[in-house]
Parts: sequence; C-alpha cells; structure tokens
Amino acid sequence: MIKQAILTQAEYYPSTHCDDRPENTDISLLVIHNISLPPNEFGGDYIKYFFTGQLNPELHPYFTSIYQMRVSAHCLIQRGGHIVQFVPFSKRAWHAGISSFQGQNRCNDYSIGVELEGADHLPYTDEQYKSLQHLSLALQQTYPAITLGRIVGHNDIAPGRKTDPGISFDWTRYRQLLICK
Repeated sequence: MIKQAILTQAEYYPSTHCDDRPENTDISLLVIHNISLPPNEFGGDYIKYFFTGQLNPELHPYFTSIYQMRVSAHCLIQRGGHIVQFVPFSKRAWHAGISSFQGQNRCNDYSIGVELEGADHLPYTDEQYKSLQHLSLALQQTYPAITLGRIVGHNDIAPGRKTDPGISFDWTRYRQLLICK
C-alpha cells in the first residue's frame, strides 16, 4: 500500500538526490534497474550510502570513482526481498539519466525507478521477484498510467548507454506475476 507517496511496507531511508517533478506531470513509467556495490558483490549498506551521498571512498577502490555522483532511485529491492525507499514517488529521483521513451525525453520527469540488487549476468532471487511484484502492483494501483507496456528496463530508455537489468532478468516471469496477481 502506498500512503503519501511512500510504500508502507518499505524501510524509508530518505535521499536528497531528488527534486520536484515538472507541474502537471503524470507518473506513467516504471523503470527497472540493477546495482551492486562494489560491482558483483551483494549485501551491506553501500547502496544506501551511495544513494544518500554518504559513500566513503576509502572503503573500496571502486568507490573513488562514484562517491561524488548525485544519483538515486525511488526504491531498492535487496537480494532477500527487503525494500528500501529513498525518494517519495511524488518526487523526481535521479535514476534514468539521459533517456527517452516513445519519443518523450527526460524519463526522470515522469517515471519511477526501482533498483534490484544484482548484476546483468547473475540471476535475481525469488524474493526479489515477489517484492517487485508487490511493489509494481501497488504502483499500478496508485498510478494507473503505469500499464504493462510502460514497464521497461533502463536499457530500453537509454540504449547503448545502459544494459540493466540485464540478460538475467526474467521479463516473462515478472510479467506473469503482474498478470496472475
């Protein structure tokens, strides 16, 4: 359930890496991403720290190249299915970058970004699919313009620049979960 733009079942860990959406913007797109920090490693709070500008560059060599980036997503689904929300759905999270969907640029303006803790080539967990199903259905109920045809991967809105959620994401399984509720 979503109340005041927050998923009630999520841990809320607010980020300042967001701003207001343009006036009169319908939320009409759901973008699925993946992230792991360090790359291909799971667990810990590094993603939380990254999305809130608190990532310590001294904790891992990779972090020196990203710790100053100001990015976020609305939600993260961890490997065990736990959902962390960083940005209220009513706000614009900074997740899509340079992007376009069906001829409309600036996907951050009208989309919700959900990160799965994972990597393009590694399978996602059953718990992640179940949590993504729950979150997606709640979003579709609250924002009915997010139809099945308006749920995409980051690679779909930034082709050539992004590859996530990757070849390991089972789109057929995910869509069946949404249809069969």
